Amino acid sequence: MTTHDDPATHADGTPTPVGADGRPPSTAPPAHRQPRHPLRSRLGRVWRGRPEDPRWARPAFLGLLLATALLYLYNLSASGWANSFYSAAVQAGSQSWKAFFFGSLDAGNAITVDKPPAALWPMALAVRIFGLSSWSILVPEVLMGVGTVAVVYAAVRRRFSPAAGLIAGAVLALTPVAALMFRFNNPDALLALLMSVACYLVVRALEDGRSKWLVGAGVAIGFAFLAKTLQAFLILPALALVYGVCAPVRLRRRLGQLALATAAIVVSGGWWVAVVELWPASSRPYIGGSQNNSFLELTFGYNGLGRLNGEETGSVGGGGGPGGGSGGQWGETGWDRMFNSEIGGQISWLLPAALILLVAGLLATRRAARTDTARASLLVWGGSLLTTTAVFSYMAGIFHQYYTVALAPYLAAVIGMGAATLWERRARPWASIALAAAVTASAAWGYVLLNRTPDYLPWLKVPVLVGGLVAALGLVFAGRLGRRAALAAAGLGLVASLAAPTAYTLSTVREGHSGSIVTAGPAGASMGGGPGGGGGRGGCLL
Repeated sequence: MTTHDDPATHADGTPTPVGADGRPPSTAPPAHRQPRHPLRSRLGRVWRGRPEDPRWARPAFLGLLLATALLYLYNLSASGWANSFYSAAVQAGSQSWKAFFFGSLDAGNAITVDKPPAALWPMALAVRIFGLSSWSILVPEVLMGVGTVAVVYAAVRRRFSPAAGLIAGAVLALTPVAALMFRFNNPDALLALLMSVACYLVVRALEDGRSKWLVGAGVAIGFAFLAKTLQAFLILPALALVYGVCAPVRLRRRLGQLALATAAIVVSGGWWVAVVELWPASSRPYIGGSQNNSFLELTFGYNGLGRLNGEETGSVGGGGGPGGGSGGQWGETGWDRMFNSEIGGQISWLLPAALILLVAGLLATRRAARTDTARASLLVWGGSLLTTTAVFSYMAGIFHQYYTVALAPYLAAVIGMGAATLWERRARPWASIALAAAVTASAAWGYVLLNRTPDYLPWLKVPVLVGGLVAALGLVFAGRLGRRAALAAAGLGLVASLAAPTAYTLSTVREGHSGSIVTAGPAGASMGGGPGGGGGRGGCLL
Protein backbone atom coordinates (compact mmCIF):
# COMPACT_ATOMS: atom_id res chain seq x y z
CA MET A 1 0.00 0.00 0.00
CA THR A 2 1.43 3.38 -1.01
CA THR A 3 1.62 6.45 1.18
CA HIS A 4 1.58 10.15 0.26
CA ASP A 5 5.37 10.06 0.54
CA ASP A 6 5.57 7.40 -2.13
CA PRO A 7 6.95 8.99 -5.32
CA ALA A 8 4.44 6.99 -7.36
CA THR A 9 1.50 8.71 -5.69
CA HIS A 10 0.26 12.36 -5.76
CA ALA A 11 -0.69 14.09 -2.52
CA ASP A 12 -4.37 13.42 -3.26
CA GLY A 13 -3.79 9.72 -3.63
CA THR A 14 -3.97 9.55 -7.42
CA PRO A 15 -1.21 7.54 -9.05
CA THR A 16 1.66 9.26 -10.76
CA PRO A 17 2.63 8.00 -14.22
CA VAL A 18 6.02 6.35 -14.27
CA GLY A 19 8.38 5.56 -17.06
CA ALA A 20 9.75 2.19 -18.09
CA ASP A 21 12.52 2.53 -15.53
CA GLY A 22 9.98 3.09 -12.73
CA ARG A 23 10.83 6.77 -12.33
CA PRO A 24 8.43 9.70 -12.79
CA PRO A 25 8.85 11.48 -16.10
CA SER A 26 10.74 14.76 -16.22
CA THR A 27 8.75 17.78 -15.05
CA ALA A 28 10.58 20.05 -17.46
CA PRO A 29 8.34 21.54 -20.15
CA PRO A 30 8.65 20.19 -23.67
CA ALA A 31 11.27 21.82 -25.85
CA HIS A 32 8.67 23.78 -27.80
CA ARG A 33 7.36 25.22 -24.53
CA GLN A 34 10.71 26.27 -23.12
CA PRO A 35 10.71 29.95 -22.09
CA ARG A 36 12.01 32.11 -24.87
CA HIS A 37 15.10 34.26 -24.51
CA PRO A 38 14.09 37.61 -22.90
CA LEU A 39 15.48 39.63 -25.82
CA ARG A 40 13.60 37.47 -28.33
CA SER A 41 10.47 37.80 -26.26
CA ARG A 42 10.71 41.60 -26.21
CA LEU A 43 11.42 41.76 -29.92
CA GLY A 44 8.45 39.48 -30.52
CA ARG A 45 6.19 41.80 -28.55
CA VAL A 46 7.47 44.79 -30.51
CA TRP A 47 6.71 43.03 -33.79
CA ARG A 48 3.41 41.46 -32.70
CA GLY A 49 1.99 44.42 -30.78
CA ARG A 50 -1.00 44.13 -28.50
CA PRO A 51 -2.60 40.66 -28.26
CA GLU A 52 -6.03 42.06 -29.15
CA ASP A 53 -4.78 43.63 -32.39
CA PRO A 54 -4.90 41.76 -35.70
CA ARG A 55 -1.55 40.28 -36.70
CA TRP A 56 -1.05 42.82 -39.48
CA ALA A 57 -1.47 45.86 -37.24
CA ARG A 58 2.00 46.23 -35.70
CA PRO A 59 3.95 45.37 -38.88
CA ALA A 60 1.82 47.89 -40.77
CA PHE A 61 2.48 50.54 -38.11
CA LEU A 62 6.23 49.93 -38.18
CA GLY A 63 6.09 50.03 -41.97
CA LEU A 64 4.33 53.40 -41.80
CA LEU A 65 7.06 54.81 -39.56
CA LEU A 66 9.80 53.44 -41.81
CA ALA A 67 8.13 54.82 -44.94
CA THR A 68 7.72 58.23 -43.26
CA ALA A 69 11.37 58.28 -42.25
CA LEU A 70 12.58 57.34 -45.73
CA LEU A 71 10.28 59.91 -47.34
CA TYR A 72 11.44 62.73 -45.09
CA LEU A 73 15.12 61.73 -45.32
CA TYR A 74 15.07 61.68 -49.11
CA ASN A 75 17.21 64.44 -50.63
CA LEU A 76 17.46 66.04 -47.18
CA SER A 77 20.83 67.70 -47.73
CA ALA A 78 19.42 69.65 -50.72
CA SER A 79 18.19 72.24 -48.21
CA GLY A 80 21.74 72.97 -47.05
CA TRP A 81 21.59 75.06 -43.89
CA ALA A 82 17.81 75.56 -44.40
CA ASN A 83 17.01 78.63 -42.27
CA SER A 84 20.54 79.98 -41.74
CA PHE A 85 19.22 82.19 -38.91
CA TYR A 86 18.58 79.13 -36.77
CA SER A 87 21.52 77.16 -38.14
CA ALA A 88 23.85 79.89 -36.85
CA ALA A 89 22.28 79.54 -33.40
CA VAL A 90 22.63 75.76 -33.58
CA GLN A 91 26.31 76.10 -34.42
CA ALA A 92 26.79 78.55 -31.54
CA GLY A 93 25.02 76.19 -29.15
CA SER A 94 27.31 73.34 -30.19
CA GLN A 95 30.35 75.46 -29.27
CA SER A 96 29.19 77.17 -26.09
CA TRP A 97 26.92 75.80 -23.38
CA LYS A 98 25.94 79.35 -22.49
CA ALA A 99 24.87 79.96 -26.08
CA PHE A 100 23.07 76.59 -25.96
CA PHE A 101 21.08 77.62 -22.90
CA PHE A 102 20.11 81.09 -24.10
CA GLY A 103 19.70 80.31 -27.80
CA SER A 104 22.38 82.78 -28.84
CA LEU A 105 23.10 83.57 -32.47
CA ASP A 106 26.85 83.48 -31.83
CA ALA A 107 29.16 81.64 -29.50
CA GLY A 108 30.24 84.98 -28.05
CA ASN A 109 26.69 85.43 -26.73
CA ALA A 110 26.00 88.90 -28.08
CA ILE A 111 22.31 88.37 -28.95
CA THR A 112 19.74 85.56 -28.97
CA VAL A 113 17.26 84.47 -31.61
CA ASP A 114 13.79 86.00 -31.32
CA LYS A 115 12.21 83.06 -29.53
CA PRO A 116 13.04 80.59 -26.75
CA PRO A 117 15.67 77.93 -27.44
CA ALA A 118 13.99 74.53 -26.89
CA ALA A 119 13.72 73.83 -30.63
CA LEU A 120 17.44 74.54 -31.01
CA TRP A 121 18.56 72.14 -28.30
CA PRO A 122 18.09 68.81 -30.14
CA MET A 123 19.89 70.16 -33.20
CA ALA A 124 22.74 71.64 -31.17
CA LEU A 125 23.23 68.33 -29.34
CA ALA A 126 23.29 66.47 -32.66
CA VAL A 127 25.94 68.84 -33.98
CA ARG A 128 28.03 68.35 -30.82
CA ILE A 129 27.89 64.58 -31.32
CA PHE A 130 28.12 64.22 -35.10
CA GLY A 131 29.73 67.47 -36.20
CA LEU A 132 28.34 70.37 -38.16
CA SER A 133 26.48 69.35 -41.34
CA SER A 134 23.12 69.77 -42.99
CA TRP A 135 22.15 66.26 -41.88
CA SER A 136 23.08 66.74 -38.22
CA ILE A 137 20.88 69.84 -38.17
CA LEU A 138 17.89 68.45 -40.10
CA VAL A 139 17.73 64.77 -39.08
CA PRO A 140 16.43 65.67 -35.59
CA GLU A 141 13.54 67.43 -37.35
CA VAL A 142 12.83 64.29 -39.37
CA LEU A 143 12.80 62.22 -36.19
CA MET A 144 10.29 64.66 -34.70
CA GLY A 145 8.09 64.12 -37.73
CA VAL A 146 8.26 60.35 -37.38
CA GLY A 147 7.54 60.71 -33.67
CA THR A 148 4.50 62.88 -34.36
CA VAL A 149 3.12 60.27 -36.77
CA ALA A 150 3.62 57.62 -34.07
CA VAL A 151 1.85 59.72 -31.42
CA VAL A 152 -1.14 60.42 -33.67
CA TYR A 153 -1.38 56.73 -34.57
CA ALA A 154 -1.26 55.72 -30.91
CA ALA A 155 -3.90 58.25 -29.90
CA VAL A 156 -6.36 57.17 -32.60
CA ARG A 157 -5.68 53.46 -32.29
CA ARG A 158 -6.36 53.34 -28.54
CA ARG A 159 -10.09 54.00 -28.75
CA PHE A 160 -10.88 53.25 -32.37
CA SER A 161 -8.85 50.70 -34.36
CA PRO A 162 -5.40 50.06 -35.84
CA ALA A 163 -6.84 50.81 -39.29
CA ALA A 164 -8.07 54.20 -38.08
CA GLY A 165 -4.63 54.91 -36.60
CA LEU A 166 -2.92 53.98 -39.87
CA ILE A 167 -5.22 56.30 -41.82
CA ALA A 168 -4.49 59.15 -39.42
CA GLY A 169 -0.74 58.53 -39.55
CA ALA A 170 -0.71 58.36 -43.35
CA VAL A 171 -2.74 61.57 -43.65
CA LEU A 172 -0.26 63.37 -41.41
CA ALA A 173 2.84 62.02 -43.17
CA LEU A 174 1.47 62.97 -46.61
CA THR A 175 0.35 66.50 -45.71
CA PRO A 176 2.54 68.83 -47.82
CA VAL A 177 3.30 71.39 -45.12
CA ALA A 178 4.22 68.57 -42.71
CA ALA A 179 6.71 67.17 -45.24
CA LEU A 180 8.13 70.67 -45.50
CA MET A 181 8.51 71.53 -41.81
CA PHE A 182 9.63 68.11 -40.59
CA ARG A 183 12.62 68.59 -42.91
CA PHE A 184 13.34 72.19 -41.89
CA ASN A 185 14.95 73.76 -38.84
CA ASN A 186 12.25 76.20 -37.73
CA PRO A 187 10.64 75.63 -34.29
CA ASP A 188 7.41 74.26 -35.79
CA ALA A 189 8.48 70.60 -35.86
CA LEU A 190 9.03 70.41 -32.11
CA LEU A 191 5.87 72.41 -31.49
CA ALA A 192 3.76 69.98 -33.54
CA LEU A 193 5.27 66.98 -31.74
CA LEU A 194 4.71 68.38 -28.25
CA MET A 195 1.15 69.51 -28.98
CA SER A 196 0.36 66.03 -30.30
CA VAL A 197 1.81 64.51 -27.13
CA ALA A 198 -0.33 66.87 -25.04
CA CYS A 199 -3.52 65.82 -26.85
CA TYR A 200 -2.58 62.14 -26.51
CA LEU A 201 -2.01 62.48 -22.77
CA VAL A 202 -5.29 64.32 -22.27
CA VAL A 203 -7.07 61.45 -24.03
CA ARG A 204 -5.31 59.01 -21.69
CA ALA A 205 -6.46 61.07 -18.71
CA LEU A 206 -10.03 61.00 -20.03
CA GLU A 207 -9.92 57.20 -20.06
CA ASP A 208 -9.16 56.62 -16.39
CA GLY A 209 -9.11 60.03 -14.69
CA ARG A 210 -5.54 59.63 -13.44
CA SER A 211 -3.74 62.85 -12.63
CA LYS A 212 -0.36 61.79 -14.01
CA TRP A 213 -1.61 61.92 -17.61
CA LEU A 214 -3.00 65.43 -17.23
CA VAL A 215 0.15 66.65 -15.50
CA GLY A 216 2.19 65.10 -18.32
CA ALA A 217 0.08 67.02 -20.82
CA GLY A 218 0.85 70.21 -18.89
CA VAL A 219 4.57 69.47 -19.04
CA ALA A 220 4.36 68.93 -22.82
CA ILE A 221 2.56 72.26 -23.28
CA GLY A 222 5.09 74.01 -21.04
CA PHE A 223 8.00 72.81 -23.16
CA ALA A 224 6.01 73.69 -26.29
CA PHE A 225 5.96 77.25 -24.91
CA LEU A 226 9.76 77.09 -24.84
CA ALA A 227 9.63 76.19 -28.53
CA LYS A 228 7.22 78.83 -29.86
CA THR A 229 5.85 80.81 -26.90
CA LEU A 230 2.12 81.57 -26.79
CA GLN A 231 1.12 79.42 -29.77
CA ALA A 232 1.41 76.49 -27.38
CA PHE A 233 -1.56 77.87 -25.44
CA LEU A 234 -3.99 78.08 -28.37
CA ILE A 235 -5.57 74.71 -27.60
CA LEU A 236 -5.68 75.10 -23.82
CA PRO A 237 -9.33 76.26 -23.70
CA ALA A 238 -10.49 73.26 -25.72
CA LEU A 239 -8.48 70.74 -23.68
CA ALA A 240 -9.51 72.20 -20.33
CA LEU A 241 -13.18 72.36 -21.28
CA VAL A 242 -13.29 68.79 -22.58
CA TYR A 243 -11.56 67.41 -19.50
CA GLY A 244 -13.63 69.51 -17.14
CA VAL A 245 -16.85 68.13 -18.63
CA CYS A 246 -15.99 64.58 -19.72
CA ALA A 247 -13.44 63.19 -17.24
CA PRO A 248 -14.63 60.10 -15.30
CA VAL A 249 -14.08 61.61 -11.82
CA ARG A 250 -15.97 63.97 -9.53
CA LEU A 251 -16.12 67.65 -10.43
CA ARG A 252 -14.00 68.72 -7.46
CA ARG A 253 -11.28 66.28 -8.46
CA ARG A 254 -11.45 67.44 -12.09
CA LEU A 255 -10.90 71.04 -11.01
CA GLY A 256 -8.01 70.03 -8.79
CA GLN A 257 -6.40 68.07 -11.60
CA LEU A 258 -6.72 71.01 -13.97
CA ALA A 259 -5.04 73.18 -11.34
CA LEU A 260 -2.18 70.65 -11.12
CA ALA A 261 -1.84 70.64 -14.90
CA THR A 262 -1.72 74.44 -14.90
CA ALA A 263 1.06 74.33 -12.32
CA ALA A 264 2.92 71.83 -14.50
CA ILE A 265 2.68 74.24 -17.43
CA VAL A 266 4.01 77.10 -15.32
CA VAL A 267 6.92 75.08 -13.96
CA SER A 268 7.97 73.34 -17.19
CA GLY A 269 7.66 76.49 -19.26
CA GLY A 270 8.55 79.07 -16.64
CA TRP A 271 11.80 77.78 -15.21
CA TRP A 272 13.82 78.98 -18.22
CA VAL A 273 11.99 82.32 -18.30
CA ALA A 274 12.70 82.86 -14.62
CA VAL A 275 16.40 82.13 -15.04
CA VAL A 276 16.68 84.52 -18.00
CA GLU A 277 14.78 87.32 -16.29
CA LEU A 278 16.77 86.96 -13.05
CA TRP A 279 20.14 86.65 -14.78
CA PRO A 280 22.04 89.97 -14.74
CA ALA A 281 21.53 91.58 -18.13
CA SER A 282 25.18 92.58 -18.26
CA SER A 283 26.36 88.96 -18.30
CA ARG A 284 23.88 87.39 -20.69
CA PRO A 285 23.15 87.97 -24.39
CA TYR A 286 20.63 90.58 -25.47
CA ILE A 287 17.16 89.11 -26.03
CA GLY A 288 16.73 89.30 -29.79
CA GLY A 289 13.50 90.85 -31.05
CA SER A 290 12.74 92.61 -27.78
CA GLN A 291 12.68 96.36 -27.29
CA ASN A 292 14.15 96.45 -23.77
CA ASN A 293 16.18 93.23 -23.42
CA SER A 294 13.34 91.35 -21.73
CA PHE A 295 12.02 87.93 -22.73
CA LEU A 296 8.66 88.72 -21.15
CA GLU A 297 8.39 91.85 -23.29
CA LEU A 298 9.29 89.77 -26.35
CA THR A 299 6.65 87.19 -25.46
CA PHE A 300 3.82 89.69 -25.03
CA GLY A 301 5.17 92.22 -27.53
CA TYR A 302 6.70 91.22 -30.85
CA ASN A 303 5.76 87.56 -30.40
CA GLY A 304 2.67 88.25 -28.35
CA LEU A 305 -0.93 89.26 -28.50
CA GLY A 306 -0.16 91.94 -31.06
CA ARG A 307 0.14 89.12 -33.61
CA LEU A 308 -3.63 88.83 -33.39
CA ASN A 309 -4.42 92.47 -34.18
CA GLY A 310 -1.38 93.37 -36.26
CA GLU A 311 -0.18 96.02 -33.83
CA GLU A 312 2.77 94.20 -32.29
CA THR A 313 5.96 96.18 -31.73
CA GLY A 314 8.36 95.50 -34.54
CA SER A 315 5.73 94.40 -37.05
CA VAL A 316 6.09 95.59 -40.62
CA GLY A 317 2.39 95.51 -41.41
CA GLY A 318 -0.81 93.62 -40.69
CA GLY A 319 -3.14 91.61 -42.79
CA GLY A 320 -6.41 93.42 -42.34
CA GLY A 321 -8.77 93.51 -39.42
CA PRO A 322 -10.66 90.47 -38.24
CA GLY A 323 -13.55 89.67 -40.48
CA GLY A 324 -12.69 92.41 -42.86
CA GLY A 325 -11.16 90.15 -45.44
CA SER A 326 -8.87 92.99 -46.49
CA GLY A 327 -5.43 92.33 -47.88
CA GLY A 328 -2.17 93.34 -46.29
CA GLN A 329 1.47 92.39 -45.80
CA TRP A 330 0.48 88.98 -44.42
CA GLY A 331 -2.48 88.17 -46.66
CA GLU A 332 -6.22 88.34 -46.28
CA THR A 333 -7.95 87.38 -43.07
CA GLY A 334 -11.36 85.74 -42.80
CA TRP A 335 -13.08 82.39 -42.38
CA ASP A 336 -11.77 81.14 -45.76
CA ARG A 337 -8.12 82.01 -45.19
CA MET A 338 -7.02 78.37 -44.93
CA PHE A 339 -8.52 77.73 -48.38
CA ASN A 340 -7.14 80.70 -50.32
CA SER A 341 -4.48 80.63 -53.03
CA GLU A 342 -1.64 81.32 -50.58
CA ILE A 343 -2.40 78.66 -47.98
CA GLY A 344 -4.81 76.14 -49.48
CA GLY A 345 -2.16 73.93 -51.06
CA GLN A 346 -0.24 73.71 -47.78
CA ILE A 347 -2.88 72.21 -45.48
CA SER A 348 -6.47 72.34 -46.74
CA TRP A 349 -6.64 69.23 -48.97
CA LEU A 350 -8.59 67.19 -46.41
CA LEU A 351 -9.86 70.03 -44.23
CA PRO A 352 -13.42 69.93 -45.70
CA ALA A 353 -13.54 66.17 -45.11
CA ALA A 354 -12.26 66.61 -41.55
CA LEU A 355 -15.02 69.09 -40.74
CA ILE A 356 -17.68 66.76 -42.18
CA LEU A 357 -16.32 63.76 -40.28
CA LEU A 358 -16.05 65.74 -37.03
CA VAL A 359 -19.68 66.84 -37.17
CA ALA A 360 -20.86 63.36 -38.19
CA GLY A 361 -18.75 61.70 -35.47
CA LEU A 362 -20.20 63.94 -32.78
CA LEU A 363 -23.68 63.24 -34.12
CA ALA A 364 -23.01 59.50 -33.95
CA THR A 365 -21.96 59.76 -30.29
CA ARG A 366 -24.53 62.33 -29.18
CA ARG A 367 -26.39 59.87 -26.93
CA ALA A 368 -23.29 58.40 -25.33
CA ALA A 369 -22.53 58.84 -21.64
CA ARG A 370 -20.80 61.98 -20.43
CA THR A 371 -17.55 60.07 -20.02
CA ASP A 372 -17.61 58.33 -23.41
CA THR A 373 -13.99 58.28 -24.59
CA ALA A 374 -14.79 58.16 -28.31
CA ARG A 375 -16.67 61.43 -28.17
CA ALA A 376 -14.10 62.93 -25.82
CA SER A 377 -11.31 62.03 -28.25
CA LEU A 378 -13.17 63.69 -31.10
CA LEU A 379 -13.66 66.78 -28.95
CA VAL A 380 -9.99 66.95 -27.91
CA TRP A 381 -8.55 66.71 -31.41
CA GLY A 382 -11.47 68.42 -33.15
CA GLY A 383 -11.52 71.26 -30.63
CA SER A 384 -7.78 71.77 -31.12
CA LEU A 385 -8.30 71.84 -34.89
CA LEU A 386 -11.14 74.37 -34.76
CA THR A 387 -9.47 76.65 -32.21
CA THR A 388 -6.17 76.83 -34.06
CA THR A 389 -7.89 77.25 -37.44
CA ALA A 390 -9.98 80.13 -36.11
CA VAL A 391 -6.95 81.96 -34.71
CA PHE A 392 -4.95 81.45 -37.89
CA SER A 393 -7.86 82.61 -40.04
CA TYR A 394 -8.36 85.93 -38.26
CA MET A 395 -4.95 86.92 -36.91
CA ALA A 396 -3.95 90.14 -38.62
CA GLY A 397 -0.27 90.21 -37.68
CA ILE A 398 2.72 88.35 -39.10
CA PHE A 399 1.59 85.08 -40.68
CA HIS A 400 3.46 82.65 -42.92
CA GLN A 401 2.06 79.65 -44.79
CA TYR A 402 4.21 77.14 -42.95
CA TYR A 403 2.58 78.01 -39.62
CA THR A 404 -0.28 75.73 -40.72
CA VAL A 405 1.79 72.65 -39.92
CA ALA A 406 0.32 73.05 -36.42
CA LEU A 407 -3.04 71.95 -37.86
CA ALA A 408 -1.74 68.77 -39.47
CA PRO A 409 -1.78 66.41 -36.43
CA TYR A 410 -5.26 67.54 -35.35
CA LEU A 411 -6.66 67.22 -38.87
CA ALA A 412 -5.14 63.77 -39.36
CA ALA A 413 -6.51 62.47 -36.05
CA VAL A 414 -10.02 63.75 -36.83
CA ILE A 415 -9.92 62.07 -40.26
CA GLY A 416 -8.93 58.72 -38.74
CA MET A 417 -11.41 58.84 -35.85
CA GLY A 418 -14.30 60.17 -37.91
CA ALA A 419 -13.82 57.63 -40.69
CA ALA A 420 -13.69 54.74 -38.20
CA THR A 421 -16.78 55.97 -36.36
CA LEU A 422 -18.86 56.18 -39.52
CA TRP A 423 -17.49 52.94 -40.97
CA GLU A 424 -18.74 51.06 -37.92
CA ARG A 425 -22.20 52.54 -38.56
CA ARG A 426 -22.19 52.26 -42.35
CA ALA A 427 -25.37 50.14 -42.27
CA ARG A 428 -27.23 53.31 -41.26
CA PRO A 429 -28.00 55.47 -44.31
CA TRP A 430 -26.95 58.75 -42.72
CA ALA A 431 -23.50 57.36 -41.82
CA SER A 432 -22.80 55.98 -45.29
CA ILE A 433 -23.97 59.26 -46.85
CA ALA A 434 -21.66 61.22 -44.52
CA LEU A 435 -18.72 59.02 -45.55
CA ALA A 436 -19.59 59.59 -49.19
CA ALA A 437 -19.84 63.34 -48.58
CA ALA A 438 -16.37 63.43 -47.00
CA VAL A 439 -14.83 61.61 -49.97
CA THR A 440 -16.70 63.82 -52.45
CA ALA A 441 -15.51 66.97 -50.66
CA SER A 442 -11.89 65.75 -50.71
CA ALA A 443 -11.99 64.84 -54.38
CA ALA A 444 -13.73 68.04 -55.45
CA TRP A 445 -11.44 70.28 -53.38
CA GLY A 446 -8.40 68.36 -54.59
CA TYR A 447 -9.52 69.07 -58.16
CA VAL A 448 -9.84 72.79 -57.36
CA LEU A 449 -6.41 73.00 -55.73
CA LEU A 450 -4.73 71.11 -58.57
CA ASN A 451 -6.45 73.38 -61.05
CA ARG A 452 -4.74 76.38 -59.43
CA THR A 453 -1.45 75.10 -60.86
CA PRO A 454 -2.62 73.95 -64.30
CA ASP A 455 0.91 73.18 -65.53
CA TYR A 456 1.60 70.81 -62.64
CA LEU A 457 0.56 67.20 -63.41
CA PRO A 458 -2.41 68.32 -65.53
CA TRP A 459 -3.54 64.70 -65.94
CA LEU A 460 -4.00 64.10 -62.19
CA LYS A 461 -7.01 66.24 -61.36
CA VAL A 462 -9.51 64.27 -63.49
CA PRO A 463 -8.65 60.83 -61.99
CA VAL A 464 -8.82 62.39 -58.52
CA LEU A 465 -12.30 63.77 -59.15
CA VAL A 466 -13.67 60.74 -61.00
CA GLY A 467 -12.15 58.24 -58.56
CA GLY A 468 -13.56 60.16 -55.62
CA LEU A 469 -17.04 60.34 -57.10
CA VAL A 470 -17.08 56.62 -57.96
CA ALA A 471 -15.90 55.77 -54.45
CA ALA A 472 -18.54 58.07 -52.94
CA LEU A 473 -21.24 56.32 -54.94
CA GLY A 474 -20.09 52.99 -53.61
CA LEU A 475 -19.96 54.29 -50.04
CA VAL A 476 -23.56 55.49 -50.25
CA PHE A 477 -24.53 51.82 -50.56
CA ALA A 478 -21.80 50.49 -48.27
CA GLY A 479 -24.34 49.10 -45.83
CA ARG A 480 -25.94 47.01 -48.58
CA LEU A 481 -22.79 45.84 -50.33
CA GLY A 482 -20.75 42.87 -49.26
CA ARG A 483 -17.74 43.53 -47.07
CA ARG A 484 -15.25 43.19 -49.93
CA ALA A 485 -17.14 45.59 -52.18
CA ALA A 486 -17.54 48.09 -49.34
CA LEU A 487 -13.81 47.86 -48.55
CA ALA A 488 -12.99 48.38 -52.21
CA ALA A 489 -15.08 51.56 -52.28
CA ALA A 490 -13.45 52.79 -49.08
CA GLY A 491 -9.98 52.02 -50.41
CA LEU A 492 -10.68 53.85 -53.66
CA GLY A 493 -11.97 56.83 -51.70
CA LEU A 494 -8.83 56.90 -49.55
CA VAL A 495 -6.56 56.75 -52.61
CA ALA A 496 -8.51 59.48 -54.42
CA SER A 497 -8.43 61.70 -51.31
CA LEU A 498 -4.69 61.29 -50.74
CA ALA A 499 -3.48 61.31 -54.35
CA ALA A 500 -3.31 65.09 -54.76
CA PRO A 501 -1.65 65.97 -51.41
CA THR A 502 0.76 63.07 -51.95
CA ALA A 503 1.81 64.59 -55.28
CA TYR A 504 2.45 67.93 -53.57
CA THR A 505 4.37 66.15 -50.81
CA LEU A 506 6.60 64.35 -53.32
CA SER A 507 7.30 67.65 -55.04
CA THR A 508 8.22 69.11 -51.66
CA VAL A 509 10.81 66.45 -50.77
CA ARG A 510 12.38 66.60 -54.22
CA GLU A 511 13.31 70.27 -53.76
CA GLY A 512 15.65 72.01 -51.37
CA HIS A 513 14.24 74.77 -49.15
CA SER A 514 16.19 77.61 -47.62
CA GLY A 515 15.55 81.05 -46.23
CA SER A 516 13.07 82.16 -43.60
CA ILE A 517 9.84 81.92 -45.61
CA VAL A 518 9.28 78.55 -47.29
CA THR A 519 6.27 76.84 -48.84
CA ALA A 520 5.38 73.27 -49.79
CA GLY A 521 4.42 71.91 -53.18
CA PRO A 522 5.50 72.80 -56.71
CA ALA A 523 6.67 76.25 -57.74
CA GLY A 524 3.76 78.67 -57.94
CA ALA A 525 1.52 76.61 -55.67
CA SER A 526 1.36 79.50 -53.19
CA MET A 527 1.43 83.17 -54.01
CA GLY A 528 3.86 83.65 -51.15
CA GLY A 529 6.58 81.75 -53.03
CA GLY A 530 7.51 78.32 -54.25
CA PRO A 531 10.17 75.91 -53.07
CA GLY A 532 12.99 77.66 -51.39
CA GLY A 533 10.81 80.51 -50.30
CA GLY A 534 12.18 83.94 -49.85
CA GLY A 535 14.25 85.93 -47.51
CA GLY A 536 13.20 88.15 -44.69
CA ARG A 537 13.13 88.04 -40.96
CA GLY A 538 12.41 84.66 -39.44
CA GLY A 539 9.43 85.45 -37.27
CA CYS A 540 7.46 83.00 -35.20
CA LEU A 541 3.77 82.88 -34.48
CA LEU A 542 2.84 84.33 -31.10
